[in-house]
Amino acid sequence: MAALLGAQLVITLVAISVIQKVGPYFSFARWLLCSTGLVRYLYPTDSELKELANIPKEKSKNRKNAKIQTNGKTTTDTFHIPRSLDIKLDSVKITNLDVIHIRYYTEYQWLVDFSVYTFGVYVTTELYQFWFPLKNEMNLSMVWCFLVILFAVKLLFSLTIQYFKGTESVGERSTCIVMGFVYLLISMMVLIVDENMLEIGLEDAYVSFNKSASTFLHKQGLATTGPASKIVLKFIMAVWCGILGALFTFPGFRMAKMHWVLLKYFQDNKFKQLFLNVTFALPFILVIFWIKPVSRDYLTVRIFSGRSEPLMTEDSFESLRLIAIVVTMCLKLTLMPWYLQAYLDMAHHRLERQKKEAGRITNKELQKQIAAVFYYLCIVTVQYVAPIVLCVFFTFMYKTLGEYQWTGHYLKYQTSPNDTLPSNSTPAGYFQTEENGKSILESAAEFHLTIESLKEVFPYIVFRGLFGFATWWCCFLYFATTSFGLIYQSYFSNF
Repeated sequence: MAALLGAQLVITLVAISVIQKVGPYFSFARWLLCSTGLVRYLYPTDSELKELANIPKEKSKNRKNAKIQTNGKTTTDTFHIPRSLDIKLDSVKITNLDVIHIRYYTEYQWLVDFSVYTFGVYVTTELYQFWFPLKNEMNLSMVWCFLVILFAVKLLFSLTIQYFKGTESVGERSTCIVMGFVYLLISMMVLIVDENMLEIGLEDAYVSFNKSASTFLHKQGLATTGPASKIVLKFIMAVWCGILGALFTFPGFRMAKMHWVLLKYFQDNKFKQLFLNVTFALPFILVIFWIKPVSRDYLTVRIFSGRSEPLMTEDSFESLRLIAIVVTMCLKLTLMPWYLQAYLDMAHHRLERQKKEAGRITNKELQKQIAAVFYYLCIVTVQYVAPIVLCVFFTFMYKTLGEYQWTGHYLKYQTSPNDTLPSNSTPAGYFQTEENGKSILESAAEFHLTIESLKEVFPYIVFRGLFGFATWWCCFLYFATTSFGLIYQSYFSNF
């Protein structure tokens, strides 16, 4: 086993040890919320509201809903105040003790921290692979990346399913269903587009998988014409695309709303407005990178006047796409404190809008609508982070399993038929197990045979098609959902 995994196993064990030792003392997720200067608003107390509304304490004690003692239990003191009451909210910086009890804080912390550790494992593996190319070794960093993707999807699904549980979420529920079918339709149209226009690589992936799987089944003595129909596979992928689109809907709407608020904040600072709009539009540039006539052909085929060759080689263009996705998502993560503060400021904006309304409101309703903004902070943070995590780690899997390089040149690691397990002079009986009589070397050889069989059925062309399309679709959803949200804010925003 050590011969097959080599340094991969060492890197994984070191990462697990770091998680156990460092995790309880330092959390990058906690640092993002508590050490970046985020400020929350405190709701006014009952005594402050009574003083502002000129409600005498003696009068409030005789009210029907006044605070009384009944069988040792205290009922809440509820009273009405004018909506137009001039209330000033106090603000404080967010601390660790503030966020530790918020809903979804544990899930958010685990998602971000595990993503950071996985990023470290992946970078270490890439550096090791640069100096010592992997041949018979299994890349365990892909397991880490896959776990991060699963956890991010699970969190988005958990947040989306909440809209189907509440009785007051009819609008949100309908929006999720409608947008899911919209993205299902869009994905079906994308999947039938000629790959000379949109190079998602699924056609080559299907041909390669069909051929390799048929060969593998024939070797096993099974007669077959192919493992699956192309139409069935594409329909399954379209359904997956529709589900993922539904999961991205409200995160995209939420980010668009925060972006709209930030643009209002910086309306006097044209540079920051331009910067925000450019970063907002960067996912659209990523989507264009897969449209062949305006990206690959323009950069790798067309020869401009004064030049004897295209601007880029094919391999440099592939590296450019990978690096552009990672840089864009890192930039989005860097701007997260701005967006989260824009969300927290919603408490102030709600109060300012309320001052323009007529009528009265209870003290509890006022306090609840202000406190709810902070209590939903971790849910909003998960909605902001999860799409970024999916785009980044799908890109990592696309790069590694598709056998691309970051440095602009392509290198496929070939293994010759003579590359077998290293011989060992130690007798096999020395490693004999008591349970089934197999030696460790024999078990390792069987594991190696299984890995090689999977490589035959799933060559790098298949992974290029699957993860290339998954990466492109996540970038497309990121842009599409935020764009729909920004259009909605333009026409229906109250701020």
